[in-house]
Amino acid sequence: MKRKPTRVPNELQTPLLHKPHLYAFALLMCAGSATCAAQTDEASYVLSSGIYSLSGGDVSNSHGLDVNLRQISDKGNIWFAWYRSVEQGVSQPRLGWDNTFDFSAWRVTPSMQVASSRFVGGSLSVETGETWFAGAGLGRTNLHPYVNLNFDPNDAWMASGGYRWSSLNSFSVQVVRDNRQNPDQQHVHALYRTPLPSGHRLTVDVLFKSGLVEDQFTRRTGLSMTYDWREFFTRLAYDPIINFTPQNMWRVSVGTRF
Repeated sequence: MKRKPTRVPNELQTPLLHKPHLYAFALLMCAGSATCAAQTDEASYVLSSGIYSLSGGDVSNSHGLDVNLRQISDKGNIWFAWYRSVEQGVSQPRLGWDNTFDFSAWRVTPSMQVASSRFVGGSLSVETGETWFAGAGLGRTNLHPYVNLNFDPNDAWMASGGYRWSSLNSFSVQVVRDNRQNPDQQHVHALYRTPLPSGHRLTVDVLFKSGLVEDQFTRRTGLSMTYDWREFFTRLAYDPIINFTPQNMWRVSVGTRF
């Protein structure tokens, strides 16, 4: 076995502190995801910071800041993060762990996460295949309030599949669908990752989302783009009806590996 590197109460008035979601499903398809685009075999730490801007939906505009430090080692990825928004009245630290293990032709990725407000969650995903690949996963939480900066409905099942030209060049499709409190909520990600000259990389994530927003079935399209240099990366994303609320979000993230 070998490791591969790798809706809260309405009175809170924030679509980020939402009936809980988990951070781990993005880990299943590391070779095709923006989350893992910021990791290399040589780096031991990844430090990133994101600014979140929410508007629309007849709700006051607000902003938030999140800082995340991740350690990469043979024992897995251990990370600590803190989100704070003065306008939303929200401040929440989070701690998580994930790892990927090889069992013959299968790659198994467990994850765990805890946060203030007594939040606890976890997920388990499985993938098989090298050039052509497919996977499935399941996530569960204890339904305590949680700052959802993954944005997918992760008290959910997940299915994925795609094609890898190389470890840095892939296309995949990932479906994440709530199967607990809001079974109408679904995200479909189309992920493309490609190497560029001078060791740079580009990841594009087109998001198709559908579900009930204030009792009205809604469909929207979002987009996230991540550009990687050797030691730094930046990400720009637009996410409509964030966490299936009336508000839309722009977010900008920057980070470094060391």
